Amino acid sequence: MVKIIDTTLRDGEQAQGVAFSIMEKIIIARLLDSLGIYQIEAGTPALGESEQVAISAIARLGLKCRVSTWNRLLLGDLRASLQCGITDLHIAAPVSDILIQNKFDQNRLWVIDCLKRALRYANDHGCRVTVGAEDASRADPSFLLDIALLAQEMGAERFRYCDTLGILDSKSTFQRLSDLKKSLTIELEYHGHNNSGMAAANTLGAIKAGIQYFDTTVGEPGMRAGNASLSEVVTALKANYGVDLFLQREALTQLNDYVDGVTKTAIDRKRHTFSHHKPLRLAKRAYRGTA
Repeated sequence: MVKIIDTTLRDGEQAQGVAFSIMEKIIIARLLDSLGIYQIEAGTPALGESEQVAISAIARLGLKCRVSTWNRLLLGDLRASLQCGITDLHIAAPVSDILIQNKFDQNRLWVIDCLKRALRYANDHGCRVTVGAEDASRADPSFLLDIALLAQEMGAERFRYCDTLGILDSKSTFQRLSDLKKSLTIELEYHGHNNSGMAAANTLGAIKAGIQYFDTTVGEPGMRAGNASLSEVVTALKANYGVDLFLQREALTQLNDYVDGVTKTAIDRKRHTFSHHKPLRLAKRAYRGTA
């Protein structure tokens, strides 16, 4: 059974001009949970106090879905997540040489050492961990496999393949993930970006390769050109593969409308108000636990 990890509250908020309020994040989390999403990536605690307040509030909601945070390889990031009451941690490791060198001014050995240290810390604190391979589509396949095997050996439950710059097509996504899957026992997860307009198609390619976990955002906001759209992937899964995730159409429409509304509001809060908007009324009910 394929499962959705929604990253609207983390990667979706990296869209240009978007900054959800704490209340909006809480409402979106409740709506995602009512829809039946498997896991919500609630944010990045290392970004600061406001982010930590929002994540802590979401952690206290008692949602049915899993709630995780995104963390760098730094122990300070993991501590911040634990202080928010989150023990489902995603740890992101740069894996392409160009990212390791240009963004971090480091080398492969540094990545390996930091990941080992982070995984030991997470294990010592009883966390459930997934490891993400940043810029996997531009990485040396042998180093990518080394990082995946390290994650597997140290007890991570999933390994996320990130097409960070959206350079793949559905055929290459299928082939790369099929090849990677043959060498691993750890579950794989696919995270696509829409730079080339292929995020949804590539997600289907990953699922065709046997990947059971995939990342989405509501309405496809996200860094640069955005991520795979939740609605598009769910619709295409049913139409092309006969896979029905049994998400209620009305609930999905309400969620899409609300996120679309607050995204526009976040971009220009002074000129727009959605207090009379039906999705906002529905969302307020969701926040009170009645939707």
